[in-house]
Amino acid sequence: MALRLEDKKALVAEVNEVAANAHSAVAAEYSGLSVAQMTELRAKARGESVYMRVVKNTLAKRAIEGTEFECLGEALEGPLVLAFSREDPGAAARVVKDFAKDNEKLVAKAVSIGGALYGPQDLERLASLPNLDQARSMLLGVLQAPAGKLARTFAEAPAMLARVLQARGDAGDAA
Repeated sequence: MALRLEDKKALVAEVNEVAANAHSAVAAEYSGLSVAQMTELRAKARGESVYMRVVKNTLAKRAIEGTEFECLGEALEGPLVLAFSREDPGAAARVVKDFAKDNEKLVAKAVSIGGALYGPQDLERLASLPNLDQARSMLLGVLQAPAGKLARTFAEAPAMLARVLQARGDAGDAA
């Protein structure tokens, strides 16, 4: 069904607004996926706060103009689905990567983050970025490590003295 001009303008404005606030984007070829599979993919994307939309390439190029994802324009060829990470930079890449494990018809074509265009081989790197909770726990671990090491160092001297005294006492009892 063809879109009217007003519908096209609304779609371009919607995608532009999402792209302006997104952290990263993934363009993936979806031809060969059934409707049920696409519905499942969209549901997973919604669960991860990823905006996913099938948009005609000409409309997508207009929608990403003026955003940091303008570099994606050269990669928009063929039937593609666009996935934008809203909260977590690696979320869109994780959704596409995880879904592509079970469905080989979904193939990543381009990845964009920070205004730079990357190839599909970089999907794994983007997907491996920690989410906010993981990053916080990693930072907390780094901050706690020196304090824990210092506490263990201070506790080691009395423990070593106790072991020496125990060994001396055991040696005295044996004699």
